[in-house]
Amino acid sequence: MKWRYSLPAVLFLALGCVFYFTLTKIGRGTLDVREIPSPLIGKPAPHFVLPSLLGPTQLIDSNIWRGQTYLLNVWGSWCEGCKEEHSTLIALARVAGVPLIGMAWKDDHASAEAMLTEMGNPYSAVVADDEGRVAIDFGVYGAPETFLIGADGTILVKHVGAMSDTVWRSTFAPKIRNGASR
Repeated sequence: MKWRYSLPAVLFLALGCVFYFTLTKIGRGTLDVREIPSPLIGKPAPHFVLPSLLGPTQLIDSNIWRGQTYLLNVWGSWCEGCKEEHSTLIALARVAGVPLIGMAWKDDHASAEAMLTEMGNPYSAVVADDEGRVAIDFGVYGAPETFLIGADGTILVKHVGAMSDTVWRSTFAPKIRNGASR
């Protein structure tokens, strides 16, 4: 009869140890969710048809970028990291050499539009993923996340977190220079 009570206690203790060691690794910086590789790298990017944020009656089909390399940036006006990366995106829009597509993720349209008006709009197009279904298809953990999608429609790079000049130069630009845009 004692085993009936000790088994749940042992399982609870084991689970507590797993949580403790995982959280301490995150706290020490030895475990970073940005380093978790995406299983979608090298696979076709999910197709989507979403309303334009800036013209909700207009639908935007991701097939319009087929045949060219482009960046897809998942963001929200409620996201501090998105505001942090915005000046980098403004600069990239001028020098990246590829279209930058914004996906307003689970955002209030008025707030998202206000952010773009106030901070500038780096995007060639902005789609509204109001329910977050397309973001789920892309495996989005949270905003901001940026994807480099090749001309053949495959996901080449996924970056979790704010885009920076360092991330751009070390991760994205080499893929574009090495022929991803062909």
